[in-house]
Amino acid sequence: MLTTYTELGFLVIVELENLTADEFISFFRENNLGFEEQLQINGAIKFKGVQIDSIETFQHIISAIGTKFLDYIDGTSPRTKMLNNIYSSTEYNKSKKIAMHNELSYSAKWPGKLFFSCLQPADTGGETFLADSREMLRRMNSDIVAEIEERGITYIRNLPSENGMGVSWQKAFETSDRKQLEKYCSSYGIDIEWKNDDSVRLKQNSKGIITHRTSKERVWFNQIDQFHPCQLGEELYKALISIYDVPEEFPTYVRFGDGQPISEVIVKEIIKTSDEITIAPVWQRNELLIVDNELVSHGRNSYTGNRSVIVAMSE
Repeated sequence: MLTTYTELGFLVIVELENLTADEFISFFRENNLGFEEQLQINGAIKFKGVQIDSIETFQHIISAIGTKFLDYIDGTSPRTKMLNNIYSSTEYNKSKKIAMHNELSYSAKWPGKLFFSCLQPADTGGETFLADSREMLRRMNSDIVAEIEERGITYIRNLPSENGMGVSWQKAFETSDRKQLEKYCSSYGIDIEWKNDDSVRLKQNSKGIITHRTSKERVWFNQIDQFHPCQLGEELYKALISIYDVPEEFPTYVRFGDGQPISEVIVKEIIKTSDEITIAPVWQRNELLIVDNELVSHGRNSYTGNRSVIVAMSE
């Protein structure tokens, strides 16, 4: 078997010779310890030349090489559950980019690993952006880092009921039982406020900068720029201001943990720093991308044509 290892920045690329799903599973298991070590060092590995022609094949592979898969509970992104623990990637306007983020970094519970595969590459664009969260912290303005570490972050989400606009709380938490949602929020320290129209406001405190679960490295781990409305552009930001009385009523909002606003200057500095370190590996068919969700953030480029990327999450 011919195997070639190359690197694109921090991303390790393993080129294989068109392995079937079962051949890849055997290869991965034989080299599992090495891949785990590599993932902790680099943060992301892409395997090229793995026959993945369907959701079922993807399910077969990840079930054989991974454990403790998670449902997309507490999510804010619109996506479809395809099979068991497999979801579509975020279903968002293809003419827009998706900001860099570590999956569910605003939540009290997030996945340790992400598994991606592309069943249908876009005509143009559509890359899954990747950025090293350690490098993000190293390059970030030290005053911003100090503020976040001292004050913390509060994420605010206003989720409609099933008949409202946007991702409903029923879909986000995969339940229509209010008591079950309240129990979940209570167990994870999420402040919950019901409104008269059966919509809900959630407030979640977060550190914003964390220590990696095994390597103990400090990493940038937040979604300040994605939750702050200024990243939507001036026109949409002004529209939100005209619709809602206060920012806490926006669909998503973020502020410092002490209740003070996070300035647009800070958000723009975060976006600028992220853009400087982001890579954009092109998707092809028959590829499997594994990402350490604490070490590496991801996003999505705008695209044309049809695009189908699927994802699974594990502890």
